Amino acid sequence: MLKGFSHARLACGCRVSFREGTTGSPVTVVVDAAAPGCINPLHVTALPLYDYREALRPSTRLGPLVDGEFEEEG
Repeated sequence: MLKGFSHARLACGCRVSFREGTTGSPVTVVVDAAAPGCINPLHVTALPLYDYREALRPSTRLGPLVDGEFEEEG
């Protein structure tokens, strides 16, 4: 599963652990201990950090219209 990794320390000082994932994600990252100086409100001890896989999908919004070539009039 994780090839030897079980814990890591983030740049903010928080310690995270890796566990078996749930549907759609092979790994779940859980905050083991939030650092006292961490200012990220999402780093809460014993809660998982979620990867929002929707962000990796292509956009469903219509893109800008392409006008083709730009020519000067006159």
